[in-house]
Amino acid sequence: MLRLPFHISNNPRLLKTSFTLLPLLTLSPPPPLKHSLSTPSFPYSIVSSPTPGCYKMQTPINRQTLCFCRNMQTVTCEVINSSYVPTPQIKPKDKPSAKVETVGAFQKLPMVMPSVDILHSALRKAKRVLPTKGIANIAKRERNRGAKQLDALMKELAIPLRQYVENFPKRMYLHPYERSLIELTLGDGNYEEVLKKVDALRKKVISVGKEHASLCAKSLSKKEAEERLAEGLEKLQEIFKCEGQAVDDLLYIAKTLRAMPVVDLEMPTLCLVGAPNVGKSSLVRMLSTGKPEVCNYPFTTRGILMGHITTNFQHFQVTDTPGLLKRCDEDRNNLEKLTLAVLSHLPTAILYVHDLSGQCGMSPSDQFKIYTKIRERFDDHLWLDVVSKSDLLQESPVVFITEDGEVDHLELAKYRKLGPEGAIHVSVKSEEGLCELKNKVHELLIAQMSRIKSKQIQDNIEVA
Repeated sequence: MLRLPFHISNNPRLLKTSFTLLPLLTLSPPPPLKHSLSTPSFPYSIVSSPTPGCYKMQTPINRQTLCFCRNMQTVTCEVINSSYVPTPQIKPKDKPSAKVETVGAFQKLPMVMPSVDILHSALRKAKRVLPTKGIANIAKRERNRGAKQLDALMKELAIPLRQYVENFPKRMYLHPYERSLIELTLGDGNYEEVLKKVDALRKKVISVGKEHASLCAKSLSKKEAEERLAEGLEKLQEIFKCEGQAVDDLLYIAKTLRAMPVVDLEMPTLCLVGAPNVGKSSLVRMLSTGKPEVCNYPFTTRGILMGHITTNFQHFQVTDTPGLLKRCDEDRNNLEKLTLAVLSHLPTAILYVHDLSGQCGMSPSDQFKIYTKIRERFDDHLWLDVVSKSDLLQESPVVFITEDGEVDHLELAKYRKLGPEGAIHVSVKSEEGLCELKNKVHELLIAQMSRIKSKQIQDNIEVA
């Protein structure tokens, strides 16, 4: 029971009773809790008691209140000359995650429309734009229609160009193999130059479109608005027709790159290398599903051709590459550089093909020099040597008149007769040695698969 002094107001208009709590009544606040719900100790409900001047206080009304408190902050200090000096805390930096470069960006290129189709589609959509409803004045309605049509034409022309510039990948972010394909197929710098021209066309269309739309919106009469609308439409068409060749060039680039063979970096790949016209394409047709062109003249293969091998439910890739000539890298054509790019940037096993019959048009000594340089340069690759056209080999080795006798030595003489040590002699025509070649190729690709898996495990450990 709690006694509270009270008085009733003398003013008859006031019907409420005022109370004063004694100072002896102390209400303690709830303990501070971080984001916790607590019940405060006030307000109390007071009810009348039969004893005059005494009132009974009931249980406090439960109301949820949200209480906050600050987080505790700790500082590490070091005692120097009887003083506390805060020690700076260095947060450990996260290791930058290794960027995994993958191939296949060419298959994700956007579909590019011809410049003529973009222009006709934009004109058709722009001319369907109507003026804003509710404009009674003829001049205002006409200039509103003109400005809206010019703005619509500008957007219909600029939006596709912006999408092309944004969605075509930057060369610096591509896999080194795909960067080499762009450079050797399209020419050095042509890819970036075409994208810059497309972006410049987009900016020019936006600038001219905004300028003529603004002029049309400021027209004072219906006739003036119509003239400025026609002038703006003609100007935008003229610009797009004159500089739209950049869009057509980009269309050609997209078709060319999209036609490039896709290489799976996680699948073992066998790369056939050798001089021109030594029989690489015939072996690709025999070993895999690839169907390259087979002709009796050099540089029949004018690009990277892909085939696949399936053995015991295991899948492998086979690439046919252009032939290599006896010359330094600075003098090589783009076809030869494509072959070197495949060997440099893709995890491949090499099947080097030799022709000692003299049918390829290159002397065995020149083939030996090319083979020696390539073998030294890519010594870290798995290797298998094959002597093709064995049915045409003669008992005496073939010697060309143009060959230099001074470079003739024991190793070259042995090469002229049997090829490199351990080489497999095959003939696609008589099917000699084909079974042995298939078994050796399968063993080579299994070893290449083990290399790829071990490299993946090592890369995962380094990233972790």
